[in-house]
Amino acid sequence: MTILIAAMQDLLLSLESSKTGWKTHESLKGTHPQSVTFDPRNPNRVYCGTFGDGVWKSDDGGQTWDRVGKDAISSNDVTSVSVSRLERRNKVYVGTEPSALYRSDDEGHSWQRMSTLNNLESSKSWSFPPRPWTSHVRWIESDANIPDYLFVAIEAGALVQSRDGGRTWIDRVEQGPYDTHTLATHQKAPKSLYSSAGDGYFESFDYGESWKRPTAGLKHHYLYGLAVDPADPHTIVVSASQSAWQAHSVEGANSLVYRRSLENDGGEWKAISNGLPESRGTIIAILAANPKNSGEFYAINNRGVFCSTDTGLVWRELDVSWSKEYLLQHPWALAIRGED
Repeated sequence: MTILIAAMQDLLLSLESSKTGWKTHESLKGTHPQSVTFDPRNPNRVYCGTFGDGVWKSDDGGQTWDRVGKDAISSNDVTSVSVSRLERRNKVYVGTEPSALYRSDDEGHSWQRMSTLNNLESSKSWSFPPRPWTSHVRWIESDANIPDYLFVAIEAGALVQSRDGGRTWIDRVEQGPYDTHTLATHQKAPKSLYSSAGDGYFESFDYGESWKRPTAGLKHHYLYGLAVDPADPHTIVVSASQSAWQAHSVEGANSLVYRRSLENDGGEWKAISNGLPESRGTIIAILAANPKNSGEFYAINNRGVFCSTDTGLVWRELDVSWSKEYLLQHPWALAIRGED
């Protein structure tokens, strides 16, 4: 079965496929989830970071949860959670507000702070515009090809990297993204990085030493969600808006999805509308690729959950119970456990 877990504004929404349709389940109500991820080596294990209630762990696919790291992680405002993909025993990384990074080498039982992150020169200017006195770790991405290669996006101010599991760090480069919201690496494209950011779309093919900004066809330059086809590193979907206000506010919501493919579009971005809701009234989407099914993308926004099985060209809304409260909520994260 396929399981989707979405971080809504004040709860986790789980969707489980079955022969009769999609079953839904709500959990962690009132915790303000910010980030959710499956353990790639244990399909029943899920981690969730919440704003105000710390880190939670599930060993039954998101049905029940236990708090972890309560005494070791100094901030309860957890903004990012990631599990390494290449370790024999997976490492778990947690990012917080104020910006700090923690690592567990024993599946969340104990934690250590990777304090050298905060020694970077760029840390002096990290600042999140809605709360300018602070910043947070927006995204943590472990490399798809080399163990201990780690990339961390600070909102806002830097995309930095470590090549030893977080012990030492390489600071942002001048031409790199300043406000990354989602970052991806790809198993079939070593050294590649894909960044959807408040300052546009960026990609690198040398582990972030230099960056390109392909913008042909892209008319909206505030980007948030991003997903790359597991089978084709040149097929990418992003969610986009004209501004942060149009992306995130219910009152001004106006956003859409773009697709880029070297094979179909020659590398030019195309706005996608087939099967997706109209842009006006739509909060910016969170996007995810099914790691088990090539060409399969999912999108979630305040209007519902949508799926494409043809690399993002055509979408359909999933037939799930969608409460009126969700229409006024901003989804923050989406995790997928695909069918084997």
